[in-house]
Amino acid sequence: MAWFKTQYRKIFLAILIVFIIGFGFLLWQAQQPRLLKVAFLNIGQGDAIYIEAPNGNQVLIDGGPGRQVLRALGRVMPWTDHSLDLVIATHPDADHIGGLPAVLERYQVALVMDNGQPSDTSYYQAWAAASALTVKHGANKILAKRGERIVLDQEKNVFLDILFPLDIPTGKDTNDGSIVARLTFGQSSFLLTGDATLKVEGNLLALDPAGVKAVVLKAGHHGSKTSSGPDFVRAVAPAYAIISAGLHNRYGHPHQSVLDTLTAAGATIFRTDEQGTIVCTSDTLVTNCAPAT
Repeated sequence: MAWFKTQYRKIFLAILIVFIIGFGFLLWQAQQPRLLKVAFLNIGQGDAIYIEAPNGNQVLIDGGPGRQVLRALGRVMPWTDHSLDLVIATHPDADHIGGLPAVLERYQVALVMDNGQPSDTSYYQAWAAASALTVKHGANKILAKRGERIVLDQEKNVFLDILFPLDIPTGKDTNDGSIVARLTFGQSSFLLTGDATLKVEGNLLALDPAGVKAVVLKAGHHGSKTSSGPDFVRAVAPAYAIISAGLHNRYGHPHQSVLDTLTAAGATIFRTDEQGTIVCTSDTLVTNCAPAT
């Protein structure tokens, strides 16, 4: 009997110690400053951007060319988390929407957004079918249009503002209708350009040149010379420039002229093809970007 009592005390003491350590960790975690996190995912030749607001709201902008986005998300999200508050398809090109049907299948999504531009490709048809099914299961869907504001964290004033398109895009070049969004959190700001072309950049400068200024610029179209014009980059005046591209891609992205333009603007350049996923964090005052560890 005495032996059982001794063992019982040991088990009770072990459980108590685990409880105290766990409670202490949760208390320490609750006291840490809540940060905004933006991860530019390494998914090959394409775009996929994960945003987590201080209150925990989560956004995925684009999904790269295929299912590799699922593995990339698993590295920046808790493995038990299978929900996203918002999924955005910037435009109907395969290297941006190819992986989104898999995301909508795997994750519970509350809101989906695209620019309303159709395409006759199989990738777009898969996105359209998957998003329609998500809506059928209870999600909402909205069209991106300049002036639309998504409130990601009301208390901390984290906003995602749609700067472009002005209306549902038309024309053969789908990049001319790419969604451009500006994420703000205090003094931190991110300009997320999708595959916006020089033409789109010119439109944005004509509308509001001060409205594109940002600490972090996601360089348009994977660093192609069809984007990131000198006037536009100077107006953005980024401290950091992120280029999402695949290693040794057949397009030659990023082009040297774009790298030169970003360097001349004083931006520190990060590239997913060379450094993998890039994670930026902000506490409203200071923004830091670095390759994921």
